Amino acid sequence: MKNLKPVVISIFALAMLFSCKKNEVSKENTAPPQVSSVTNLTDRGTALTFCDFGDWIIIKGSGLSTTSKIDFNGVLAADSLFYADDSTITVKIPDILPDVLNNPITVYTKYGTVTYQFQIKQPAPVINNISPAVGDPGDIVTIAGLNFINLVNVKIGDADAEVVSSTPTEIKIKVPSVSYGYISVQTTSGQVQSSGIFGFKYIVYTDALASDWIYSLYSAGYQVVQAPSPVLRGTSAIKVLYTTAWGGFRLKKNTAMSLTGYSSLKFSVYGEAESVGKKIRVFLNNSSSTGYKDITITESGKWITYEIPLSQFGNLATLNYIEIKEFSGKTHTMYVDDIVLM
Repeated sequence: MKNLKPVVISIFALAMLFSCKKNEVSKENTAPPQVSSVTNLTDRGTALTFCDFGDWIIIKGSGLSTTSKIDFNGVLAADSLFYADDSTITVKIPDILPDVLNNPITVYTKYGTVTYQFQIKQPAPVINNISPAVGDPGDIVTIAGLNFINLVNVKIGDADAEVVSSTPTEIKIKVPSVSYGYISVQTTSGQVQSSGIFGFKYIVYTDALASDWIYSLYSAGYQVVQAPSPVLRGTSAIKVLYTTAWGGFRLKKNTAMSLTGYSSLKFSVYGEAESVGKKIRVFLNNSSSTGYKDITITESGKWITYEIPLSQFGNLATLNYIEIKEFSGKTHTMYVDDIVLM
């Protein structure tokens, strides 16, 4: 009899386990789903009248434990972004919905469906990327982001840009005659401004030297080259040949210009293999005595953009020379493009 006692106890435990599982199955709510309210995750006792795209919410009701999918006006919530029990569903609303406000919620369960009329509004637009970051009048620029439904306008500075096409996540514009400034996007839900300035404030060289500027090199040569030679943007770049140590790539403006309203000099350099480790010195107005910037070329085969505050060159009121001088005492070749003031 003593040997039978453990066996009896084991059988009794298994019977209790199956009994519990049977009760659990019998407790599943087989009624059609009902939705009574929506709350956020922090204040679960207050029903919301609206929320935003991309928010986390709690859908309250009954008969929700067998939820298989949640539809927001035709857009399904990701399976990995919702959890349901009998009285609640915790779910993340998709980032993009078809309407700027009226986006009903439909819950599908094993025992039926229910649609809850609810307002999920589009937030203010978001700019994630602008490509290219520089453009000439007439160029096409792509703005990537979110919440571009019901687009009102796009501006560069104060100038309206022609909208070529738009989707909820992408806008293509044609650059207006004013091609410098912050890009702003306005929808019926709000407005956003780009974090950085689009374009160049003053152009010395992009595909050609600006009017009144001339080449004034010494102990160096140059060639204006096109692809397949390295070109950062547009159709051409300047190939600088430092044929003698300490040679100078120098640009001269015949009539000095005021620097009022400008804050930096910006340009891009492409080094060849022989340029790696070489140093260049940048200064203005034909003299480094008031200030300069030394740059060591650390990489070859790629464009690197430099932006130098004008204050580094001293307290200059005007500009008539820009010089990029070979400063390692070696001969080498590099390319320069997009020499501008910001």
